[in-house]
Formats: sequence, C-alpha cells, structure tokens
Amino acid sequence: MFREFIPMRSVILAVALLMSVQIGCRYSFTGGSVPPHLKTIAIPIVQDQSGFGEPALKDQFTTRLVDRFTRDNTLTLADRSMADSMLESVIISVREDAVVVNPGEQVARRRVTVTTRVTFTDLKLKKKVWEKDFSQWGDYPSGGGLTQRNEGIRDAITKLTEDILNETVAGW
Repeated sequence: MFREFIPMRSVILAVALLMSVQIGCRYSFTGGSVPPHLKTIAIPIVQDQSGFGEPALKDQFTTRLVDRFTRDNTLTLADRSMADSMLESVIISVREDAVVVNPGEQVARRRVTVTTRVTFTDLKLKKKVWEKDFSQWGDYPSGGGLTQRNEGIRDAITKLTEDILNETVAGW
C-alpha cells in the first residue's frame, strides 16, 4: 500500500512544481505598481554635465532610454505637453579606471562608470515622485581604442536604462 502513494506523491509534487514555474514565468514588472492615472511619459533629451567630452553620449543614452520604455510598454511615450509624467536625466559623471593590471603594471582591462541623476515627475499631480542617482559600469579591454571604450559605455548605459525603468514602473 505504501508503494502506491509514492508515485502519487511524485505526481503531485511534479504538478505543483510545474504550476509554480508557469506562474513564475508570467511574473513581470510591467504595470506592476504604476498609479492608474499615469499612462504616458515624456523623456526629454538627456543632459550631459559630466565633462567627459564624448559628444554622442547624451544622444546614445536618450535613444537607449526611449527604446527601453518603448519595449516595456508600461507607459506610452508622449510629448511633454501631453504627457502624464516626465523622466529627466542628467549625466553627472563618467569615470574610467583600470580593473585588471598584468605584471609590469600593464593595464589589461578598464572599467567605465557612468552616473546619472534622474527625476521622475507626476505632471498630473504636479509633484516630484522621486529623484535618484544611478551608477553602472561596463568593462572593456585596454588597447582596443575608442571602439572598445564605446562598448563599455554602451554596457553601462544598458544597465542604467534597466535600473531607471525598474525604479519608474516598480519603485512605487
């Protein structure tokens, strides 16, 4: 009689595990806690006050941020005059550091760290919801020139835009 319960117990456990995996796969931050009166967002061009000297930095950051919000689709992009909310970003620093140094003090890998100050405003209620500094990094091999450095910057910006999106749609 005990042997008959073992297969049934295994079946129940397998079904419970499968159900929890399926439920877990449906979990998403999308629309998780954005107040219902906020449906649109304006994202002005990111400002660069870092002094880093990379002219394309603010455009690259703005494009990635807009793309991230567009793909998420929790808040629809809108012109500032029509939007329910606004996300303003200012790049406040870009720093490069050596992270891997080989014998003979040869730098093998470098890290670029981008820090931005972001303000999220509820335009309908006319109030600042939050203001926060975000900092992320990207590594790249030394000696690869500007192309490699730009890949490090791109990695840092990708991480930053994910953090900013998560704070905006789930940080309530």
